[in-house]
Amino acid sequence: MKTIQLTAQTQKDLLTSLLKRSPGNYTKYEFTVAEIIDKVKEEGDSALFSYTKKFDKWEMNADNIRVTEAEIEEAFADAEEEFIEVMKRAAANITDFHKKQLRNSWIDTKPDGSILGQRIIPVGISGVYVPGGKAAYPSSLLMNVLPAKVAGVKRIILTTPAGADGKVNPGTLVAARIAGVDEIYKVGGAQAIAAMAFGTQSIPKVDKITGPGNIFVALAKKACFGYVSIDSIAGPSEILVIADETANPRYVAADLLSQAEHDELASAILITTSKKLAEEVTIQIDGFLKELSRADIIRKSLDNYGYILLADSLEDAVAAANEIASEHLEILTKDPYYVMTKIQNAGAIFLGEYSSEPLGDYYAGPNHTLPTNGTAKFFSPLNVDDFMKKTSIISYSREALERAHKDIEMFAEKEGLTAHANSVRVRFQESRQTGGRNE
Repeated sequence: MKTIQLTAQTQKDLLTSLLKRSPGNYTKYEFTVAEIIDKVKEEGDSALFSYTKKFDKWEMNADNIRVTEAEIEEAFADAEEEFIEVMKRAAANITDFHKKQLRNSWIDTKPDGSILGQRIIPVGISGVYVPGGKAAYPSSLLMNVLPAKVAGVKRIILTTPAGADGKVNPGTLVAARIAGVDEIYKVGGAQAIAAMAFGTQSIPKVDKITGPGNIFVALAKKACFGYVSIDSIAGPSEILVIADETANPRYVAADLLSQAEHDELASAILITTSKKLAEEVTIQIDGFLKELSRADIIRKSLDNYGYILLADSLEDAVAAANEIASEHLEILTKDPYYVMTKIQNAGAIFLGEYSSEPLGDYYAGPNHTLPTNGTAKFFSPLNVDDFMKKTSIISYSREALERAHKDIEMFAEKEGLTAHANSVRVRFQESRQTGGRNE
């Protein structure tokens, strides 16, 4: 990791470097993605079968595109019972947390007869994408499906690629059953996103698409946004740790590496007021790299986007953290709760030395689908509201409208929209008109 002094210039340079990882910078793949989307729109299942043979190396057809009950039972038979129970406990925590986010429809009535309200209902069909192969993450499935279940979505489908043998990762199937997925289709890549966005003969068109994926999946979600709602266009994983001299360097090092192992574009940043801690963390990192199975990936990640920033004060550290707006933010200071009150921008905040980032990835309950690449300044974690639609309700009596009609007419006329003004005015004109009435 590069150790540098935190200044306005080094912070600016760091932000520029981190933003290079945004999916928006991979325009060279956009033509390929657009081509896949267009073909799926035009040809439906036929395009899915063709792309599956090309990319996943197995023969898909209308009879085997959907995972069967027998395949799910086989997955449960092959899975470790202990791991199944762990997933169930994690699912319970995730469900309990998201239930607290539920909001109800409401109506507000006033004595003059005006009624205002908001109707909150779930989307009809939600689609979840889960990567396959070595990148299969059952935890991501739980995090994407369970908020939709809590929201009350009636139909949840899953697309995920199968291996060359036509089989889906068993951990994914077990997690899907635990979470309550209704249908599972063996389709991956940009073609899976297109299928959910536009529908095919086998896969229904959905209202919302969520879930992680590679750059082709991310760009496909971006291209389909507007035809369908999406969660976000996620970038590579990232962690930022604010630490002072009281932090345990071994814990700090381990937590930084927990994100660096994702891929070579992952970012791991330590901002500290202690030069001694910085030196000790570096030593601990070197030690861990001799033990960890993904050491090669971690080294490349740290070489590319690993930083230790030496801050003159805790206030400077917090200011930098708010500018970086990291996906995961750990606070390992003497008083982490005080520091938390100064944080404005972060996807998820972890407080204290026993709240390491993987706790949020797998088990605690808050969603691990988080804003990346600085988007925590204006985006939130995936939540129940993402699967809800809100509709406004307006009902005015004559008395209520009479008090407001001149204001409305003036607004409309100032905007040059005379038909708008007329729509209100006619209700208070004294002369009778065809199709209307006056009282």
